[in-house]
Amino acid sequence: MAGRIRLKKGDTVRVIAGKHKGLEGEVIDVRRDTGRIVVEGVNVIKKALRPTQENPRGGFREQEAPIDVSNVQLLDPQTGEPTRVGVQVGEDGVKRRVARKSGVVLDG
Repeated sequence: MAGRIRLKKGDTVRVIAGKHKGLEGEVIDVRRDTGRIVVEGVNVIKKALRPTQENPRGGFREQEAPIDVSNVQLLDPQTGEPTRVGVQVGEDGVKRRVARKSGVVLDG
């Protein structure tokens, strides 16, 4: 399991390792208990659907499967390059996420 996940739903990330290396997408879901995230358009699998009354033939549905959070890096909003995420405490005492490369504050 991952120690701390500093990514949030809606962040844009790039896959830096694994068979999907180089792909970019938006974070759809963060699963903090397992240390995995779901990224839009990355690790797409075909899931078999059982026949139901609405869909009597069954079939297949494509959906994204989770990947490990260590295989992705946040894209810096200023440069578009992968960067690490840090945490800074502002003068008001509120913690905010910052991009390490540019120092841009990520949270409003």
